[in-house]
Amino acid sequence: VLPACLLLALLLLAPALSAQNERGLVVNLEIGELCLQSIQCKSGCCHRVNGLSLARCAPKAAEFQECSPKSIYGVYYKCPCERGLTCDADKTIVGSITNSNFGACKD
Repeated sequence: VLPACLLLALLLLAPALSAQNERGLVVNLEIGELCLQSIQCKSGCCHRVNGLSLARCAPKAAEFQECSPKSIYGVYYKCPCERGLTCDADKTIVGSITNSNFGACKD
């Protein structure tokens, strides 16, 4: 016999699990929705304004906009560039640690 809370949780999760191709609670998040990692966002960028702000999905940086090189952390202060563009930035470990590794998207 399943506990009542487990049964309730399964009933609430069933619709989210059945709609895998649609926007979900954890992945395929739209711009402006809260996120923890960039992989959750459709755009591929989980962005925060500063260290105290909540991260939200944001569009990737366009040509000539400020950017950050792709990182393993998954949350950015400046989004990485759109496909086909490169981020001309300080890619050293010091730039990453001091959060000064911003650049501009170039073709």
